[in-house]
Amino acid sequence: MILAFVETAHGTLKKTALEVVQFASGLGEVTALALGSIPDTELAKLGQAGATKVLHIADEALNGMYSRAYTKAICAAAGQVHADVIVMSHSSTGKSVAPRVSVRMQCPLFAGVGALPENGSMRKTVFSGKAFADLAYQGGKAVISINPNSITPVLSDKAATVEPLACSFDDRDFDYTIKQTIDESGGHIPLPEAEIVVSGGRGMKGPENWGPIEELAQLLGAATACSRPVADVGWRPHHEHVGQTGITIKPNLYIAIGISGAIQHLAGVNQSKVIVVINKDPEAPFFKAADYGIVGDAFDVLPKLIEAAKKLKQSA
Repeated sequence: MILAFVETAHGTLKKTALEVVQFASGLGEVTALALGSIPDTELAKLGQAGATKVLHIADEALNGMYSRAYTKAICAAAGQVHADVIVMSHSSTGKSVAPRVSVRMQCPLFAGVGALPENGSMRKTVFSGKAFADLAYQGGKAVISINPNSITPVLSDKAATVEPLACSFDDRDFDYTIKQTIDESGGHIPLPEAEIVVSGGRGMKGPENWGPIEELAQLLGAATACSRPVADVGWRPHHEHVGQTGITIKPNLYIAIGISGAIQHLAGVNQSKVIVVINKDPEAPFFKAADYGIVGDAFDVLPKLIEAAKKLKQSA
């Protein structure tokens, strides 16, 4: 039996939830686990990705991210269904919880993998995405965390059954919480879950010029991001900083505008499926990593992109 721990936010499933269940279904029969306040009708959607059953601990105290409480809940669910393998997202939550669960379950942890086991191993990126490591896996008990956007769910019209699960907690389980640094207010798309990201750098010359980037992102249904120098000078909030010292992302499309492409920035975005670079400097390092490049002034190129995006949206 495979237990898939799925993350929720504001009463809905996160995008990574379906990815985790889809990955887990490639290993065997899947029971999902959800925590906190979320309607059963929403949880039943996990059947579309392959879950046959969903265990739900509907404790409002679990709406916040408490590592100890989450670990206890996951281990209780694993014991209930006799799960040998536990799958979760390699998100900020997963990075905090997976090692704890691994120790409790006394089994190996395969962190940040990007594909199902093949030929007795699982593959993950190392050295900031510059190389791959194959981790030997011969079956048996394990905790696996998967990189967001590494799995594309193939959905059916099935619905999972939802069952309540009881789990007792004490005050020590809620000693501290992990606070998200991602602003999810106002309908903004969290960066780790975004399929499209529009990012700006110092080439935008100031915070007052960010309007076109936000407009393009809105038209494309994208999240906005920035380079570290932009966040450091306060042009944009730090939760938008992507790179080696910020958030590592893996969107389907990354559009970099006015960003030179320092190695520290590339380390956080080089797993993007398609990279588009807009820069007036033809020698900018980012062009070497780009799938498509536009040599031109951002203030000339952006209005044309926005106009094209508007036409595309109108014709859809």
